[in-house]
Amino acid sequence: MSADKPITHAEPIVLADEPDPDNPGWYRWELSEADCYNSFLGPIIVRRGGDGVADNIARVRMTPQKRHRNLGDVVHGGALAGFIDCSLFAAMRALDIGPSGFALTVELQTHFIGAAQLDEPIEARVEVTRETGRFLFLRGLIVQGEASDNHAENKASFTAIVKKPSPQAAPSQ
Repeated sequence: MSADKPITHAEPIVLADEPDPDNPGWYRWELSEADCYNSFLGPIIVRRGGDGVADNIARVRMTPQKRHRNLGDVVHGGALAGFIDCSLFAAMRALDIGPSGFALTVELQTHFIGAAQLDEPIEARVEVTRETGRFLFLRGLIVQGEASDNHAENKASFTAIVKKPSPQAAPSQ
């Protein structure tokens, strides 16, 4: 999509929900528009629960690359915050909450706890704490390390409010 062509409600935003061949039980999550911000993050995979994580938790995973780094081999906080924001919408898909294409982040609070390392997957674990007709209230953790809930290290925590798309704006995805 070019900068001079605005998004219109008639344009569908299509997501690929294909199983990830390298990660059984996980699904690829990507926008059909390759020049959107999400592409900067690289491949993203999603699933519900698993590995000791409850089924009401969406797990969203990416592997930070050199382009996401700060000084040294740590992930830049801005890249981490961008991943957190994208994970909210991937979580909507993983938790079957409905179309996320025209939803928008109203508020995002992030608390950085530790440095995330490059070349090792980071995972957002996103939970819906409340849903109203127009809003989702979410919270989550960014973890890195073993897949088991007992061994992953917390790197950030977050809370967010997402405004769901109006029925007129939401394309079927």
